[in-house]
Order: sequence, then C-alpha cells, then structure tokens
Amino acid sequence: MKNKFGFILVNPQLGENIGACARSMKNFNFKKLNIVSPKFAFPNHKTKVTSVGAYDIINSAKVFKNIEKAINEFDIVISLSARRRDINKKHISFEDLKNILIKRATAKFGFMFGPESSGLTNKDISLSNFILQIPTSKNFKSLNLSHSVTIVCYEIFKVLNNKYFKKKGKSLKISPKFKIMSLIKHLTKLLETKDFFLPKEKKQSMLNNINNLIHRLEPNDKELRILASIISSLNKKKDKR
Repeated sequence: MKNKFGFILVNPQLGENIGACARSMKNFNFKKLNIVSPKFAFPNHKTKVTSVGAYDIINSAKVFKNIEKAINEFDIVISLSARRRDINKKHISFEDLKNILIKRATAKFGFMFGPESSGLTNKDISLSNFILQIPTSKNFKSLNLSHSVTIVCYEIFKVLNNKYFKKKGKSLKISPKFKIMSLIKHLTKLLETKDFFLPKEKKQSMLNNINNLIHRLEPNDKELRILASIISSLNKKKDKR
C-alpha cells in the first residue's frame, strides 16, 4: 500500500531539505520521491549527509523537467500550500484527507510541495485535485519543506496504521464493589475515631465525596490492599522510647 503514495518536490532549492524529506519518508515507510527541476546538481553532498539512513530513497528518486511528467503516474494529486488560494480548487483539511484516502483506497496519490522561498504557483496547483493546508499559527504560517513532508507522512501513516494509535495496555480486573465498600467502611471507622466528620450534619455529604473519589479510581485488588495498608499504617501509634 505504501507504493500508492508519492511525494513531488517542485524546484527545491536546498539539498539538505531533500535529504531531510527522504529521511521523514523512510520513517513512515514511504519510498517514492519525484523531483522537478532542482536548483542544484542533484544529488549533492548535503543531500546525502542529511538523508542519513534514507539514501536509498535519494538514489531511487526520479528527476523531471516539468510537473506534468512528474505527476503522470498518479490518479490524485494534492498540493500543499501555506496560504489559502483564491482559485477554483477544493481546499481540504486533514480530516477530509483521511476520508479521501479511505474512500479512494485503490487510487495512487501524489503530494506536491513547492520551492522553499515561494511555494507552488497557481499554475502548478491547477494540475492538482485538491489543496491541503497544514494548520499553523496565524502569526507565522511558513513551514520548512521537510517539516511539511514529515507532517503529511505522519497523517497518512495514521490512516494506514490505525492499530498503532489505539490505546494499548494490560487489562486489569477491577475489584468488586463489596471489596471497595469494605475498604471505605474501614476508612470511615478510623476517621470517626479522629472526629473527622465535623460538623455532624455534613457527615453524609463528606461520605458521599469519599465514595465518589474511591469508586471513581476503579482500583484492582492489589491497589485496594495497598490503600488499606496505607490507611492502617497512618492510624498506628509510634512506639515511645
């Protein structure tokens, strides 16, 4: 399924950004990288250095002279833009993207990113199906190219690997109510010996709060034993020597 996704970098200006993009792609198990007319001899030394363990993606990257050929293999192309464009093109959110990926599961998707200094032109965007804008602070919308690629990779990865994001943990059996109420009864007796429930007319309200607190914890048997030990130890008198 990962082969259905590709990343198109249009006129990238810095080799280190391409290297960082490749590294992010590999982090999330993507491989297809298309580059349109880079502003330097690709690949250069900085590209290799910043790609770290993802130089295989750099080696297999395809370089094109124009966008039309770079996007030719994809069914759906999504342009990334830091600002909303006043053009007749649907702007989507990441939630929309999720729905599109699920609904069009058999399609090949290309994600197109513009040059670092100016972003994609309206002409570039006209070749895409949708425009995706990464939500940022209104005070500073510009994102580094590799950071944008990282965020998009992550969002796609979440859709494809939903099981990794579900909360996992060992299921512990909650103690039955009679054990919890036995602990509360024990605590109540100790508190009564300390004249805790004063004034007396507020005793029931205070008991209600104690019940709410302990029942809300949903303790298991081990946790109940620890609580009982703590309560009992606090009631013990120290030996005077």
